[in-house]
Amino acid sequence: MDYNAYSFICDMAWMSLLLIIAQIIRTLVKPFQKLYIPSSVIGGGMGLILGPQVLNVIPWSDQIGSYAYLFICIIFAGLYLGKKEETKLSTVLRNTGDTFCINMATEFICFGSALVFGWMILKVFFSDVFGEFSLLLPAGYCGGHGYASTIGTALNNLLGREDCVQIGQTFATLGLLTGLIGGIIFINIMVRKGETHFIKKVDSLPEEYRTGIVPIEKQNSMGNETMNPMSIDPLAWHFALTFLAFIIGYTFYNWYKKYLPDIEVPVMCLAMIAGVILQKILNKTRFKDTVDKKVEGRIGSMFTDYLVGFGIASISLTVIQSYFVPILALCVLGTLWPIIMVLFVGRNLFHNYWFERSIFIFGWCTGVVAIGTTLLRICDPEMKSGTLDDYGTAYSVISIIEVFIVALTPQLAVSMGCPVVGAVELTIGIILLLICAHFFKTGRLVKRRNK
Repeated sequence: MDYNAYSFICDMAWMSLLLIIAQIIRTLVKPFQKLYIPSSVIGGGMGLILGPQVLNVIPWSDQIGSYAYLFICIIFAGLYLGKKEETKLSTVLRNTGDTFCINMATEFICFGSALVFGWMILKVFFSDVFGEFSLLLPAGYCGGHGYASTIGTALNNLLGREDCVQIGQTFATLGLLTGLIGGIIFINIMVRKGETHFIKKVDSLPEEYRTGIVPIEKQNSMGNETMNPMSIDPLAWHFALTFLAFIIGYTFYNWYKKYLPDIEVPVMCLAMIAGVILQKILNKTRFKDTVDKKVEGRIGSMFTDYLVGFGIASISLTVIQSYFVPILALCVLGTLWPIIMVLFVGRNLFHNYWFERSIFIFGWCTGVVAIGTTLLRICDPEMKSGTLDDYGTAYSVISIIEVFIVALTPQLAVSMGCPVVGAVELTIGIILLLICAHFFKTGRLVKRRNK
């Protein structure tokens, strides 16, 4: 059957049903609660099993594999909408220097080690696998299903392939599960060793974190009504701005491709830049207070659930079968650096609460930030370590650098070679760790500021 508007709506409806069923399962089944498996992962897994590749119960369209990339573009289009304050790099370094340096170094080293050592593993043991395959490991591990689809799409376009997105989604799914299960194991070990600062035994989080159902007395507002519904619905206003940023980025992508067909800048990055410009324009007008950051955050979170669900449901079992051993080999490599980061880097470089700050990084550099937050809440239930606050401040700069990593790494890896690009990114990561050790671990910058 030809793909049409009904095909998209039906795909969304089927995934919505799976998310509802997944949430019911999460509410009732204890193992899923204890491992804090997101409903989107459960729903995506059901979508894969019930889809045409296995049981053929759900008639997915042949386009569900493209939804993850579209959704990450929409998410990034709204990433900076509602942000009114401008954060300078000097301010971030002064207030959260170790958080910025270690988190940024972790990402650079994840990409760099995969491009260098992952590429070497492929060349030595799996010579028939294309070298850029190694880039899909950090795309899935560090960036989750969104970055996996973005970098996978870029590699498909640059290499003329069709399987990079599916490979990236596989890495993202395995990384997410590694982050959850491995992180909980880590926490249990450190609790027994007395390395945690806020818990003496691993108790479950409050029931709403396990079941997903928030009691009425704890329910919070999703955001403010910034527009009068007599004029335009507030949610419609936020959706309109988000999609406006997306279409600006997408239109610019199609325009520059006419003149620079060999240059691949992901629509995700262009949409985010469009969102930044759009917000700056709004800040100069009477509409500056009409964008609520919490509402934009909820829109992004909503699309993230569908992104993960479709990302897992669209994984090609044929592709997994073809690359099963290389995928497992690189997953071992992808898990090694986060472990080193927790046991050695975080322990020695963070100025306080080293384990709580490190386990958060372990979660996001194997899965996504939500996984890191879940692990952090287990060992720091009241968020006394300040980890999330510091990361939120640092991320205002980290997110900009990430855009360049995602945009440039695939292009440079194809044109210059994975080892060269990986060596550069490894070097940047190591330099950031040295800066952290010299200035922030010793407190020199703080002392200088207080003089």
